[in-house]
Amino acid sequence: MNIDFNKNGDGLVPAIIQDQETKNVLMLGYMNEEAFLKTNELKKVTFFSRSKNRLWTKGEESGNFLELVSIKNDCDDDSLLIMVKPQGPTCHKGTDTCWGEKNEANFGFISELEEIIKERKKTSEVSPELRKEENSSYVVSLFDLGMNKIAQKVGEEAVETVIEAKDNNDDLFLNESSDLLFHYLILLQAKGFTLKDIEKTLKGRH
Repeated sequence: MNIDFNKNGDGLVPAIIQDQETKNVLMLGYMNEEAFLKTNELKKVTFFSRSKNRLWTKGEESGNFLELVSIKNDCDDDSLLIMVKPQGPTCHKGTDTCWGEKNEANFGFISELEEIIKERKKTSEVSPELRKEENSSYVVSLFDLGMNKIAQKVGEEAVETVIEAKDNNDDLFLNESSDLLFHYLILLQAKGFTLKDIEKTLKGRH
């Protein structure tokens, strides 16, 4: 690995720290060549602290180490992407990341959809006469009907997906698959779970 530590004139290169599992960016630090070598030796991310003017292993005081998984340099050889397994919060303020965000897995639009379904479930827990008219929706009505109806809908969508899988109409298959996933997300919420619980279970089998 060729790293140009002299490019910026101070012997330092930026090191972006990313969680290997969630893919969230946790923090940004700086490394000189000695910190880079120390990181590889200890298998714990070590920076050059500009304020302390010395090497600094993240977690040396708090115990919240960043266990090294891999290091990549960029196309110009003057910055690093470091994949880690964080042992606790990364920020000195006690947050998961230095941007104050939670370091949780995110499934993109599917996670957004889960949040919407979660809010619809909360609405269904309010007495109908107290709900705002704009909060009424198909999802709310499903939650109102209860677990049996929600489970039934998942079963119906599963059967329809299987039927379309045996045909050659890709559009119909994708539409039925989307309906199945949508209703399954509702079922998970009805049972008090999310896709993160499914992910955890699958990882336990791996």
